[in-house]
Amino acid sequence: MTPIVDPALATPETVLGALDFAGVAVFAATGALAAARERHDLVTFAFFGAITGVGGGTLRDLLIGAPVFWVGDWRYIAVCVAASVAVWMVGARPWRFRALLWLDAVGLAAYGVFGAAKAELFGVAPLICVVMGALTACFGGIVRDLLAGQPSILLRREITVSAALLAASVYVIARALGLDAWPAAFLASGLGFALRAGALVWGWSLPAFPGAGTRG
Repeated sequence: MTPIVDPALATPETVLGALDFAGVAVFAATGALAAARERHDLVTFAFFGAITGVGGGTLRDLLIGAPVFWVGDWRYIAVCVAASVAVWMVGARPWRFRALLWLDAVGLAAYGVFGAAKAELFGVAPLICVVMGALTACFGGIVRDLLAGQPSILLRREITVSAALLAASVYVIARALGLDAWPAAFLASGLGFALRAGALVWGWSLPAFPGAGTRG
């Protein structure tokens, strides 16, 4: 079967490969911020950063039978540590949480596309590629929230996982319809980012189950 993505999309030499490192850095920074809320030490900052930064990609690679990406490339862990140290150095600035929400939106969109693209390279069916894209973008944050004792992103009505699903879905569909890889990647990541941005600016959320909150 001919892959619906270009093999070059999964290499660090490409623009999307650069976004892979950027996404790791962004998610590592959110992990460090979780440690900051609990006033942990620098080692815990780095641990939270690494778990969050590579968690989603690790699960994806294990599920699709690929070599775990960070084991063969030390730069990913180095990026996690550097991002964690940067959060430590920035300190308690009032704007840092808001800025990282927007960076996280970029990471969700890019990782949704990247995860789907890499899964397809290993012969995964299109629907499962979408699932892998969402897992790549979201699983690290789920682990971070569990370790920090915070509500999981899966339990928040604010649109987060849906943005990653949208990015992955649009990419897979666009490539299946014959769109070139780069336009498909930018279209998909742009739409995923726009959905997450709408949630941040206007508070978009999916409808709740009827009667929610009426338990007696």
